Amino acid sequence: MRELLKLIQIEFLKLRRQKLLYFLLPCSFVMPFFAFLYFHYLGETNVNPMMFYKWSAFGFTQFMIVPFVLGMLCVIFMHEETRYDMFRQLWIVPVNKMGLFFSKFFVILLYSMSFMLLNAAASVLFGVLPGYFPFSWADTLFLVERCLEIAVLIGISMLPVLALSALQKGYLFPACMILLYLFAGFFMTSACPYFHPISCTSILIARNGIIPGLTLPSELLPAFLGILVWSLGSIAFASLALRKRK
Repeated sequence: MRELLKLIQIEFLKLRRQKLLYFLLPCSFVMPFFAFLYFHYLGETNVNPMMFYKWSAFGFTQFMIVPFVLGMLCVIFMHEETRYDMFRQLWIVPVNKMGLFFSKFFVILLYSMSFMLLNAAASVLFGVLPGYFPFSWADTLFLVERCLEIAVLIGISMLPVLALSALQKGYLFPACMILLYLFAGFFMTSACPYFHPISCTSILIARNGIIPGLTLPSELLPAFLGILVWSLGSIAFASLALRKRK
């Protein structure tokens, strides 16, 4: 545990060199801004807060934007270690291989939470300031809770991308796989949602019709098992991939 905490601390220190992280955070404002434009175009003056949040946080933000941003971070974090054969030096120290993997995953998870909290703040601002709906602590707490759920579950669903990035040295193949992974999750949500982690995540977040207008299958156990199987498989794959690095 102490070694893992040291690795997490080192990962945070290394983030200072990752200027791209600061450019990715503003992506959290994209859908709240488009939600503002959408309801402004319709001329709505009395908007249901949940419908606004569905556009700003529970739609494309959840299905596409957050997974893409986190997927790029997975590739960047692993590429930093493979760029100058840093893995070879780390193994000499020695550094626990899976400890290194989980430290990177933990940082990605925290980044995901920061991203979604910014999205929640932007959603409230873009909805309340133009007068679409009045500020409500109950609605805001609901939004923050759902955003944190999205952050954690989407972060876990990125384990396959992080594991695949551990096997490759370049950017191109993992980046292409990110796009394939995202579009597969988006289209499988309506067809066979239990076979893709992002689809399973959506089912858990929208459980019991808690998000108005987001209709998904109600069976939670298959969705949970789907995420669990993908996560354990990704961890096993990452372990094999890191063992091959000399």
